[in-house]
Amino acid sequence: MKNKTIQVNYKEGNDLTAFDAKTKDLIEQTIAFSKNAYAPYSNFHVSACLILDNGKVVKGTNVENASYPVSICAERTLLSHTVSNYPSNKIEKIAIYVDKNLSEPVPPCGVCRQTLLEVEKRQEQDIEVILISQSGTYIVFEKCSDLLPLYFDGEAL
Repeated sequence: MKNKTIQVNYKEGNDLTAFDAKTKDLIEQTIAFSKNAYAPYSNFHVSACLILDNGKVVKGTNVENASYPVSICAERTLLSHTVSNYPSNKIEKIAIYVDKNLSEPVPPCGVCRQTLLEVEKRQEQDIEVILISQSGTYIVFEKCSDLLPLYFDGEAL
């Protein structure tokens, strides 16, 4: 048996002035859009916004249901809408925000990580992922595959 190591690179900080104006605007829109989340059961309001290669910003939130398995995360709401409505555009970056008093950003769930990875692979271009906490702390991944280093994709089928 051989030991191996997986290394994931990311940046973290708490000063939004480190971002360019376009990214800062995306983050501000993502934070503001969390009020649109429908989360009456968990009170866990999540918003996700992205920038397409044409400059358009697309937004999504989590939508809960009393039958929890029917609920959908903000990331998958956003990606489903984007892939369906902008099939020829590439996603440059996505920002994800949880409106809860936590000191650290909340990473996407496993299903959302897999969906992010699939979209990134499909467009054959990295998607920057920015996670933001209510305290202003952020984590930036250069690509979705950094969120799921041992991933499953269509090549395994």
